[in-house]
Amino acid sequence: MAVLETAERCLPPGLRARLRPLVDRLLGSSGASDSETARAQRQALTAFAIRVVSAAIAFISQVVLARMMGEFEYGIFAFVWVIVVLAGNLSCLGFHTSIIRFLPQHQAEGDLASARGLHFTARIFSMLSASILALLGLLFLRLFAGSFEDYWLAPLFLALFTLPMIALGDVLDGTARASGWTVTALSPTFLIRPTLILLFMIGAVRLGAPDTAVTAMEAALAATYVTTLLQYVRLRRRLRRTYGRGPLRLRTGDWFGYSLPVFLIDGIGFLVTNADVVVVGLYLPPDQVAVYFAAAKTIVLVQFVAFAVKAAAGPRFSAMLAGGETAALSAFAGQTARWSFWPALAIGLAILLVGEHLLALFGPAFTVGYWLLPILFAGILAKSLVGPAEVLLSMAGRQNLCVLLYGIILLTNIILNIILIPRFGLAGAASATACAMMLEAVLLHVALRRTLGFSMFALANPVLPQAKAE
Repeated sequence: MAVLETAERCLPPGLRARLRPLVDRLLGSSGASDSETARAQRQALTAFAIRVVSAAIAFISQVVLARMMGEFEYGIFAFVWVIVVLAGNLSCLGFHTSIIRFLPQHQAEGDLASARGLHFTARIFSMLSASILALLGLLFLRLFAGSFEDYWLAPLFLALFTLPMIALGDVLDGTARASGWTVTALSPTFLIRPTLILLFMIGAVRLGAPDTAVTAMEAALAATYVTTLLQYVRLRRRLRRTYGRGPLRLRTGDWFGYSLPVFLIDGIGFLVTNADVVVVGLYLPPDQVAVYFAAAKTIVLVQFVAFAVKAAAGPRFSAMLAGGETAALSAFAGQTARWSFWPALAIGLAILLVGEHLLALFGPAFTVGYWLLPILFAGILAKSLVGPAEVLLSMAGRQNLCVLLYGIILLTNIILNIILIPRFGLAGAASATACAMMLEAVLLHVALRRTLGFSMFALANPVLPQAKAE
C-alpha cells in the first residue's frame, strides 16, 4: 500500500480530502492493515506490479522478435508458442488450480502430511501427463508430417520437448500462490522466462544462428527449462522450511475429484482465451497470424489487472468459504470486481490512444491491425465487470456449473470464429473473441446470483461488511 500512500501525499490537501472516501470505497479499505482483506490487497498490488513489469518485458521482447524475424517467421513462432503454452497448461489436469483450493484447507486443519502429499502428487502427475502428451505429439508428427507445411514441423517438434517444463512451472506457480508467495509464484513465468527467451535469441543470432522461428523455439525451450528448474529448487527449499520432512498422506479421491472438473474449466477457459489465435493460424497464413498476435499482445496489457486480482483473490475466497463468512465474502467479491474493472478501463483507453504507434514498433506492416484493438478491448472490459467470478464459483464447489458455462462459451467462440474469419478476416476473429467474452460475463453474473445469492458486478453499489456489535 506504500505506493498508494505516496501517490496520495503528492495530491493537494483539498483534492486529497475529496478523493480519500472514494479510494477507500473502491479498495474496500477498513483501516486495519493487518486484516485478511488488506493482505489480499497487498497481494493484488504485488501481483499487479509484477504484471506491469512483465507486460513491458513481454511487449518489448515481442517487438524485438518481430523486428528480427519479420512477419512470416514471427507468425510461425507466435502460433507454435501459443499451442505449447496451451498444451502445457492443460497437461496439469487442473492440479495447478486445485492446489490453491486444498492447501489453505490442509493448513487450517493442521494436516501437514496431506499438504506434503498434495505438493508431491501435483508435481509428479503434471510431469507424467505432459510427457505422455509430448510422446503422443511426436507420434502424430511422425505419422502425419505430410499434412503440414514444412515450416511448421521443426518448431512443433521443439515445442513438444518444452511441454513437461511448462506443466511443472504452472504447478509450481499454483503452489506458491496457495502459500501467499506472490513474487515466487509469478516472477519466473512472467519476468524471468520472457527475458531469457529474448536474451537467448539475441545471443544465438549474434553467434551465427538464423533469425527464424526454429531459433526462437530453441531459445524458448532453453529458457523454459532454466526458469522452471530454478523455480523448483527455490520453492522446494521454501516448502521444506514451511512443512518440514515427514510422511505423505495422499487424499487422491478428494484431489482428483476436484481437479478433473477444474481441468475442464481452466482448459476451456484457456481455449476461449486463445481460440482466436489458433483458428487464425488454421485459416490464414503466418504473416496474418503475426498481425493478429501483435494486436492481441498489445491489448492484453489490459488483462494483467484481472490476473493480478485473481492471483490474490483465489486463496482468500477459499479461506472465507471454509470459515462460512458469507457477508464478508459478498463484500470482498464486490471489491475484487471493482479492482478488476476501473484499472482495466483506464489502461485500455490509454492503449487505444497510442495503439497505432505501439503496433508500428513491431514493423510497418503491423499497423493494419489497429482496428482490432477496440474490438478486443470491448470484450475484455465486459469480462472485467464481473472480476474473478469463475474463481469464486470454482472455490465454492460449483466447478461442474463452470464446466457447463465455459463449454457453451468455447463452442460459441469457435463457431463465431469459423463463421466470421472467412468473411471478415482478422476483424472477424476479434469480433468472435469479444462476443464470447461478453457472453462469459453475462453467464458468470447470472450463475453467481443464482447459486451464491449475490453478484460481483463492478458498477453495483459496494456492500460493506456490517460492523460487529459491541
